[in-house]
Amino acid sequence: MRFATEYRDAGLGKRLIERIHRRSTRPVRLMEFCGGHTATIVRYGLRQLVPPTIEMLSGPGCPVCVTASADLDKAIYLAQLPDVIITTFGDMLKVPGSYSSLQQAKAEGGDIRIVYSTQDALDIARNNPAKSVIFLGIGFETTAPTVAASVLEAVQEGIGNYYVLSLHKLCPPVIKALLDSGEVRLDGIICPGHVSAVIGSLPYHFIPADYGIACAISGFEPLDVLLGIDMLVTQIEKKQPEVVIAYRRGVNVEGNRRALEVMEQVFEPCAANWRGMGIIPESGLKLRQEYGGFAAERAFQIEIEPPREPEGCLCGDILRGVKTPLDCRLFRRECRPEHPVGPCMVSSEGSCSIYYLYGGSYGG
Repeated sequence: MRFATEYRDAGLGKRLIERIHRRSTRPVRLMEFCGGHTATIVRYGLRQLVPPTIEMLSGPGCPVCVTASADLDKAIYLAQLPDVIITTFGDMLKVPGSYSSLQQAKAEGGDIRIVYSTQDALDIARNNPAKSVIFLGIGFETTAPTVAASVLEAVQEGIGNYYVLSLHKLCPPVIKALLDSGEVRLDGIICPGHVSAVIGSLPYHFIPADYGIACAISGFEPLDVLLGIDMLVTQIEKKQPEVVIAYRRGVNVEGNRRALEVMEQVFEPCAANWRGMGIIPESGLKLRQEYGGFAAERAFQIEIEPPREPEGCLCGDILRGVKTPLDCRLFRRECRPEHPVGPCMVSSEGSCSIYYLYGGSYGG
């Protein structure tokens, strides 16, 4: 199957690994900013295949995981209102909020439905005109254009019972916030592939320009990631940091202009609450004033208790790259996929879930 098996070729992989070993002469620390990359790295044992000079960390690349407890509490509150239907992607259902979860709210009678796209949510709104249908807008720049398109479609068709709880996050601002914190020293960044397919490579240019850190945009197959690592090591060894694309079949410099236009037409940047990192300016998306009638937070009075984090959970530290799942005393004990304590054990892009599934005792 093209673009899958050819990017898992063992012979090519061996040659790439040998080249990385030859080129890497100094200790470096790399971070991937996408849960899909984390899954590939851990599943295929790439941390164990690269030379000991390379330390690899995982960053805040899971949109479900970085959703703050307070924002999840808002969704649970809305699910308990009469004549409200909550539509959401399935991985949000089991994420623990401060006091409950959407799964528990559903068990208690809330009308919560799993959808696979915003089109499913719009269909539910069309078929239930007497109910308020709220779509939980979770995701990075990858999913925001489809949510924006659903709002435009609702406008065109006059669907007045469709709302969006926008919890979208933007990647470049959180990368900047993480670098500004100085908590983790980095030499190179594997930039997210799916996000970059939408926004292109230009938004990352501040990273080498302002911080002197190498960047490579990678795909998700093992050879994609190894090529990204090889490109990062080359930049670091030459002391010439820049932004390179190691995923040309999916990413270009300009990004997807049509997707960006739709997203920018409907949304505008705002401050957003990130789990483990707090409020980061200009790192979220809210509906513009002209589309404010579709904003769930404006249409409904939301009242929640002060949020709280699960005792002993290290999800916030793991998302910032200062801890790994193996550092958490709850991992594989109280916190398991069938009984998650924190969101990193729920989502397929969460580090704890990935380590649990593929990592054994060593994270690879």
